[in-house]
Amino acid sequence: MALIHATDLVKIYTMGEQTVHALRGVSLDVNAGEFVAVMGASGSGKSTLMNILGCLDQPTSGTYHLGDEDVSAMGGDQLASVRNRHIGFVFQQFNLLPRTSALENVELPLLYANLMPAERHARARASLERVGLQGRADHTPAELSGGQQQRVAIARALVNRPQLILADEPTGALDSQTSQGIMRLLTELNEQGMTVIIVTHENDIAAWAKRRVVFKDGLIVQDQVQSPIRAEAASV
Repeated sequence: MALIHATDLVKIYTMGEQTVHALRGVSLDVNAGEFVAVMGASGSGKSTLMNILGCLDQPTSGTYHLGDEDVSAMGGDQLASVRNRHIGFVFQQFNLLPRTSALENVELPLLYANLMPAERHARARASLERVGLQGRADHTPAELSGGQQQRVAIARALVNRPQLILADEPTGALDSQTSQGIMRLLTELNEQGMTVIIVTHENDIAAWAKRRVVFKDGLIVQDQVQSPIRAEAASV
């Protein structure tokens, strides 16, 4: 069953007297449990698509269904609710609060879920354990390595038990060895049933995914299934 069903997405930006066609009629289905890498040069449309899939922006025209919800017709408050319930985000720069512990950073999405503090703490600790950071709950970002900070960000993305993880250049601020660790983690989450979509410009990162979608000039020019890197092969 398609978790993502996008049809004829068009996105037009007006910048002064200039009109930019960021998406030119993109259709894309992603089934639950897929691991998809979205690639393309700067300005190709991949980030615009990610913003629409993440309910951070709306298309100029076209439709987008996330599960059984037509999110392309929703207003701002409804989109925020969908984001909080169904989508976990991972960004290149981690976006952690610097003076806040790892546990408190992971708890942030739960502040909007009307949970009791004890339930928030328990779920945040379980999420940190899931990414291998059970011993770092009280550390601030400054006390963590770059890879550990990204794991905190992934734990935060998981804490609301989303259907979908959207990762925008998740290894862009990390060295190659740490990047492999993050991709192993995302692979493990996908093998546990999580739908994962990453935006990347790096072929070696895209190689971890089971499907590669390539953008150029606001259009999909390649969409193919591939044999992903195995974690044990990457560690050799």
